[in-house]
Amino acid sequence: MSRNTWAYLGSYSLSLLGNGVAAVLFPLLVLAKTGDILAAGILASVTAAVAAVVGVLAGIVIDRVNRRTVSIVSDVLSAASIAAVPVVDVLWGLNLTWFIVLGIIGAFGDIPGLTARDTLLPRLVLLSGHGREALDRLIGIRESLASALMLIGPGLGGLLVWLFGVSSTALFITAGLSLAAALASFAMSPRVGDITATERSGANAGIRGVLTDLVTGWRFLLRSRLVLGASIVTAVLVAVIAALQATILPAYFTASNLPEFSGFAATGIAVGSLVSAALYAATVGRVSRRAWFVIGMIGVGIGFTAIGTMAAPWMVLAAAVFIGLTYGPMSAVLGVVTIEATPDPLRGRVLGAQNALLMAAPALTSAPIAALASGFGLVVAGIALAAMIVLMVVIALFAPAFRSLDTMDLTAHAETE
Repeated sequence: MSRNTWAYLGSYSLSLLGNGVAAVLFPLLVLAKTGDILAAGILASVTAAVAAVVGVLAGIVIDRVNRRTVSIVSDVLSAASIAAVPVVDVLWGLNLTWFIVLGIIGAFGDIPGLTARDTLLPRLVLLSGHGREALDRLIGIRESLASALMLIGPGLGGLLVWLFGVSSTALFITAGLSLAAALASFAMSPRVGDITATERSGANAGIRGVLTDLVTGWRFLLRSRLVLGASIVTAVLVAVIAALQATILPAYFTASNLPEFSGFAATGIAVGSLVSAALYAATVGRVSRRAWFVIGMIGVGIGFTAIGTMAAPWMVLAAAVFIGLTYGPMSAVLGVVTIEATPDPLRGRVLGAQNALLMAAPALTSAPIAALASGFGLVVAGIALAAMIVLMVVIALFAPAFRSLDTMDLTAHAETE
């Protein structure tokens, strides 16, 4: 791999590792400082809403400014917002208002950085001089790293809590990881993030121009059957997993006198994804994208159905691993085809809109599923989530947009019906 590729993977890994550590430290710190469990929920809701809006607007900036620069600035902003937490704690004392303010500032760094890294991939592959399969392989490697860091990040966060207690000081380590990610991005050539003169000249000026560009990105997303389909499939999966993690599985394992198992399901998905994403990267060119997509669809259908029945704790955990094993390659395929099907001048706006949808998706399921579980029981709620997944699987397997993942010109999917 080239120096640029190593720098990219390093930046991606350090940023994701920092997010994993913060995901453990931040809620515990909020609870310790406010003494109110509702405060953590309010903070999560506010920051998620802001992140969704920022994701949409960030795409416009990413399509106008060097994308490597956006990645660097985003990581520096994230580092600053996290490092400010212990500083505020010492000077004024933390409360919910401070947590919300700093969380909102952090959202202006996290989502643009995530989108910018996605938009860098095609130019990174182009500069490396490799062929079309290189993008599949790079995304497969990236998915493997993401799965591994889903295990390492929270584990490191737990270790910091064990060593230092629930202390805001530990967040300096998270800030350092974000700053290191910015330095890794700086090691990439500026050419990786260049916006061509043609692309820059196509950007509209003024507020009306920004709104026009925003509408153009959303119009492409809604008219491209492939990109829209990939976005919907991913959003449904994110929404269902969020509902399971937030309400159903903690309540189920608590009722089974196994509360410590509530986090193991997410770990099981991560372990399965780590293995399968590595397998995907190793078999690029030998197993078709369509085959991986079908295997993934059928796998998540079976896995979520097994979880929804809640027949036994061991079955729930085994199903989580099975989901990861089948979902990892399918996730990589959807990422590759979304990037390939989106014209480079629109990529920031389209991926920004897609990330905004993924941020907003859990809001559509968490509260309704919690209400269903409260009124009719956990099994009914679990079966409802499984039915949602099975319906999505059936539609996706027969959808014309997903039948030609290997053979058709992907840009053809952008045409209006």
